[in-house]
Amino acid sequence: MSAPTFLRRPNRVLSVYAILFLVALYFPILLIPLFSFNDSIYVRFPLEGFTTEWFGQLWDRQPVWDSLWASVKVGLPVSILSTTLGVLAARSITRDRVPGRSAVVTFIMLPLVIPTLIFGVALLALLSRLGVPLSLYTVAFGHLIVCLPFSVATLLPRFEGFDRSLEQASADLGENGWWTFWRVTFPLVMPGIVASLLLTFTISFDEFIMAFFLSGNETTLPIYLWTQLRFPQQFPSVLALASLLILFSLPLILIGMWISRLGLHENTTKGAKT
Repeated sequence: MSAPTFLRRPNRVLSVYAILFLVALYFPILLIPLFSFNDSIYVRFPLEGFTTEWFGQLWDRQPVWDSLWASVKVGLPVSILSTTLGVLAARSITRDRVPGRSAVVTFIMLPLVIPTLIFGVALLALLSRLGVPLSLYTVAFGHLIVCLPFSVATLLPRFEGFDRSLEQASADLGENGWWTFWRVTFPLVMPGIVASLLLTFTISFDEFIMAFFLSGNETTLPIYLWTQLRFPQQFPSVLALASLLILFSLPLILIGMWISRLGLHENTTKGAKT
């Protein structure tokens, strides 16, 4: 049965709204790479010339490399740990009879609703009360709270999207739960795991508020970027660094989303045929 005509007809008002929303959202971001090549310390039109000098200045700054390495040291373990916890949580939610399942999911997703500023202040007060010194470890702990909901949200459709009879067949053939997970479940959810790793690493790498409250002597790259805004003569270099962050982060997010959706579609199709 074909869909009604009014459902197949394109909604022009909605299309115009979507275009205006995307322009308002991304146009200011697109101005950052544009002005990072401007041969002037002032952000204004018309551009005074084309230069790559600001990018060259970043290459010779040791604080940039130190903060970059700090962000990597935080982002890698946070992405691995949040994805591991996300796999365990998603599998338990979709396979086990968890009492108050909706409440558990809501609790895990709270960091997506509660402003990060509140979490940052609360964690800073808690760590200060416990006498825990601020360092990259505390930053990683804060980033883990932020990244875990994204990991679970990415992995839940993966565990719900493939045919569960495959796990049952493995159990019927004598495999225990552990080997069933590694030989059957894990390969099927692998695209979601890769997507979660990419997404959570990007979020941790770019996260500012938690790092602002919880960092000690070692600063992450977003914190270094913010500190340089106090110096007007450094603003072109800040734009250059922000352009590199956009160039690095955006492809990772798009690749992660593509991998997640591609694998989910394949598994759903296989489950329907089975």
